[in-house]
Amino acid sequence: MPPPADIVKVAIEWPGAFPKLMEIDQKKPLSAIIKEVCDGWNLPNPETYSLQNADSTNFYITEKNRNNIKNGSILRLTTSAAQMAQQLHERIQSSSMDMKLDALKDLANSSRDITFAQEFINLDGISLLTQMVESGTERYQKLQKIMKPCFGDLLSFTLTAFVELMDHGIVSWDTFSVAFIKKIASYVCKSAMDTAVLQRSLAILESMVLNSQDLYQKVAQEITIGQLIPHLQGTDQDIQTYTIAVINALFLKAPEEKRQEMAHILAQKQLRSIILSNVIRSNKPINDEMAHQLYVLQVLTFNLLEDRMMTKMDPQDQAQRDIIFELRRIAFDVECESNNSGSIEKRKSMYTRDYKKLGFINHVNPAVDFTQIPPGMLALDNMLYFARHHQDAYIRIVLENSSREDKHECPFGRSSIELTKMLCEILKVGELPSENCHDFHPMFFTHDRSFEEFFCNCIQLLNKTWKEMRATSEDFNKVMQVVKEQITRALTIKPNSLDQFKSRLQNLSYTEILKLRQSERMNQEDFQSRPILELREKIQPEIMELIKQQRLNRLCEGTCFRKISSRRRQDKFWYCRLSPNHKVLHYGDLEESPQGEVPHDSLQDKLPVADIKAVVTGKDCPHMKEKGALKQNKEVLELAFSVLYESDEYLNFIAPDKHEYCVWTDGLNALLGKEMTSEFTRSDMDTLLNMEMKLRLLDLENIQIPEVPPPIPKEPSNYDFVYDCN
Repeated sequence: MPPPADIVKVAIEWPGAFPKLMEIDQKKPLSAIIKEVCDGWNLPNPETYSLQNADSTNFYITEKNRNNIKNGSILRLTTSAAQMAQQLHERIQSSSMDMKLDALKDLANSSRDITFAQEFINLDGISLLTQMVESGTERYQKLQKIMKPCFGDLLSFTLTAFVELMDHGIVSWDTFSVAFIKKIASYVCKSAMDTAVLQRSLAILESMVLNSQDLYQKVAQEITIGQLIPHLQGTDQDIQTYTIAVINALFLKAPEEKRQEMAHILAQKQLRSIILSNVIRSNKPINDEMAHQLYVLQVLTFNLLEDRMMTKMDPQDQAQRDIIFELRRIAFDVECESNNSGSIEKRKSMYTRDYKKLGFINHVNPAVDFTQIPPGMLALDNMLYFARHHQDAYIRIVLENSSREDKHECPFGRSSIELTKMLCEILKVGELPSENCHDFHPMFFTHDRSFEEFFCNCIQLLNKTWKEMRATSEDFNKVMQVVKEQITRALTIKPNSLDQFKSRLQNLSYTEILKLRQSERMNQEDFQSRPILELREKIQPEIMELIKQQRLNRLCEGTCFRKISSRRRQDKFWYCRLSPNHKVLHYGDLEESPQGEVPHDSLQDKLPVADIKAVVTGKDCPHMKEKGALKQNKEVLELAFSVLYESDEYLNFIAPDKHEYCVWTDGLNALLGKEMTSEFTRSDMDTLLNMEMKLRLLDLENIQIPEVPPPIPKEPSNYDFVYDCN
């Protein structure tokens, strides 16, 4: 007969004694179980003891997480979290260097456990650590030369404990003094600093900047980009990652007026070329966290274009109008005539003719073309850059089109404005970086004016595609659609340079796009005759039931969700899965991302499906109504959903990707008897329905379908016919 579900068989260790095998009744209070264990070893004062996992985590067992205990687990009887916190609080203040070092090492390890962290913080432990950083460590500065490894370890363990304690979110970042910030900044600014100390210091600065606008101001006064750049020139990818993370944090939190200033500083310090040579083109593969930080830097850099993108041209501004005159001068090799040369009417007529050749919509006053936002003045900036830096190509395009018939000319002005708008959409200029994205493009780190060069390649592509399509003015939108497809297809291969991108565009001619489209259409045949449509309607409920079962099966397998925090490198995870009978959601916290499924019995919390009242998504979710840049992120909003149960209780989710979001929202709606409306359901319906239709419409008349597979032929007597390519 199997043991009751509430009974767990475990082994419990105690130093100097044989492990004790016992059965734990999960219905009994934890204090009663600890007393029973202590009585078995004749240990007095059981209230000063706790149970702990005897694994690499050493986490304390509490009433909240006790359901994580599995059959066969090995536990350890140890000093209670409160007692341990008190002991370490005293030991780290010891006058003995060796004792202090051992205590700080133990503190750094123990602080990962939230139970211990809460007790240590209650003793004002965070303040003690900051005081040690501000002044206490200075007592050991004189020992640094003769005991450098010991000093580095002392500081490293102190900062590690601080980072781990702060990561639990119990204490606000706004409570720290300027002296503490200065001390942390000084460790970053030193040319020769212990790697572990430098890594922790960078992590602390990043968290300060991201979590407090007031601390951003203080950190920005202590740290300059120039002081961070040397850390990118090393070979330690973790240090490089933390350094770029700090730069990104400073960039993200900087006021609007300071972002352009920061961009100029980054350009002057040649940050881009240093990242390209030391990170992107280094011999080491780029890990996910580094890829994310490069993506964030790419997004923040392109977002500097938003101001120009949303600025309308003032038709009365002479400086802005001079840019249009410059475009005319370069194209037609004419100097601006003086006010007295020729009649006003003659000059107006000449300007109108030239502006028409340049492809502006408003031939009389082309400044009006740039009053549309987006792309606003950004389009004019791109045109001027193209005219000045790719002058031959610019003149060729303008003169080539001005010599064609009116209806066949590719209007350079109009094309440039629409193309700039399209490129901003493709690169999502103005949107906050996604928390989960790693989609950076190496080619944008190969040039100081990468967006402008990107535009120059694309405007030449547009002109080439226009000619290949033999387009007229009525085909303008069709040409733009083809060009967008060419650009997005070229970007999918992540070109390493702008030249590689240009080469890829050359291969994606209009003819090639037609072939790709035709191939894709053949795989998505659409039958529109009435009998076919009736058959589709008849099959559709069967397919929908199949999709529903697939969604529920996926919920039974479960998914690991990440808890969003400001420090991504020490992510917290939790797992949720549906019971096989579809009646209960099991969920619970994890210490790390699991390899495979997590058993039901290791998930301590339960939510009966019958108690679920509704499923809400996006901005309606409680955790998306909180303030903060991360919560306002459009992509995170699109992955958020919550389950409402009881009165006002919610279980909040942020899906790892769009696919998991659709699977879970579909599955939860199916459990509630509601329609599955996600885009993945529509896609699966189309795919499965088309496959089923093709199978049913196969011409199988007079064809005998075998009931068993054909036999496998015998192996040949020799393999002399095999050709060795080597």
